[in-house]
Amino acid sequence: MGGGFGGLAVARGLGGSAVDVTLIDKRNFHLFQPLLYQVATGALSPANIATPLRWSLRRYRNVDIVLGEVTGFDVDESTVELRGDSIRYDHLVVASGATHSYFGNDWSGMAPGLKSLEDALEIRRRVLLAFERADRARDPSERAALLTFVIVGGGPTGIELAGALAEIAHHTLSRDFRHIDPSEARIMLVDAAEHVLSAYPRESARQAKSAVEELGVEVRVHTRVTSIRQDAIDLETEMGTESISAGTILWAAGVQASSLGKSLADPTGTAVDRAGRVRVSAELTLAGYHEISVIGDLAACANGESGSPLPGIAPVAMQQGTYVAERILAEGAGRQMPSFHYRDRGMLATIGRGRAVAALGRARLSGLPAWLIWIFVHLRELARADNRVLVFVQWAWSYLTYERSARLITNADRDSKLSTGTRNTRPDGDRGAKPHASPP
Repeated sequence: MGGGFGGLAVARGLGGSAVDVTLIDKRNFHLFQPLLYQVATGALSPANIATPLRWSLRRYRNVDIVLGEVTGFDVDESTVELRGDSIRYDHLVVASGATHSYFGNDWSGMAPGLKSLEDALEIRRRVLLAFERADRARDPSERAALLTFVIVGGGPTGIELAGALAEIAHHTLSRDFRHIDPSEARIMLVDAAEHVLSAYPRESARQAKSAVEELGVEVRVHTRVTSIRQDAIDLETEMGTESISAGTILWAAGVQASSLGKSLADPTGTAVDRAGRVRVSAELTLAGYHEISVIGDLAACANGESGSPLPGIAPVAMQQGTYVAERILAEGAGRQMPSFHYRDRGMLATIGRGRAVAALGRARLSGLPAWLIWIFVHLRELARADNRVLVFVQWAWSYLTYERSARLITNADRDSKLSTGTRNTRPDGDRGAKPHASPP
């Protein structure tokens, strides 16, 4: 179940073997989520980071693809329930991933997160529309609010979004508008933790904060969001409370496991943690149900002797998927597999053009060397060779020109009005003049 990093690793690991494999997903493609923020900020098109599942597994004749939405499980009958159908299993691997968590608040409509292609396109729409509306706004305070972008969450996604938005404002759009200076955009990154990239080594977190601030991003740590309203966000800091008018608010703070985790935990009597992740054994199986494995973002898996949960990142899911495939084949051959052990190859986060941080064992890299490593790793992991070439070419062009080729506003009619009014002249009477002249 699930065509993400974990599910795809299981299917490939079992591909070509003497077992029948069925991969179920409600989407017909595998999504390379680490690059979603580049779709959200117009650097890449959706097709650059999505690969059809049937293409990915086409050479494995023993692997079948079912496009469907799973609604539940009958563990007594060993079946997966779909809408209008059911599929029997001997082994079940659940890798349905995670979604946004707003910590019990109904903020999704006002602060979209970034977990799917639809999320990325919605963020792209909001960001680009904010500049369009600001260009037509009459009131200076309204224009300032429209040019204020707040990103909640200082993890890798938040850092990447903040850096990309800063480059858009200061470079990509610098000559595109006649009535505003996009570089005057205010970009804020807020997090309740002590520092950004809280899961990273302290030195890497400090380097990331310094790099994103060099791009003009205002970083607020020890800052908690108390309310999100239409075009405004309320913050609680060590100095008190503050309300900020913002045309675009983006959510990168919380993650909640797929609701199917509870649908599986209830009939099996398995515990889930606060994020809805299903607790698994050292073999990634459920207690009393050795034929059921849970991997990826849905699994609450202890990290060796430390006992801390493994992070919800692609390398964990891929290694778990490969392990489960090997264990199923080994047990079928009468062999026992050791417990799962995660091999941590390090952490990477990019901040912008030529800026990144890397924690690779004891090595701590930042700047251009870390950025080049980040590029190599992400290009290598893209499923299709043609996507690798296309993404590399677009990145090279963007590096040379700051251009972002996919700056398209889709579903613009979702809002009732594009702006608050139409005008023929600037409020100050300067027809068509840009407030800050650009060099020739």
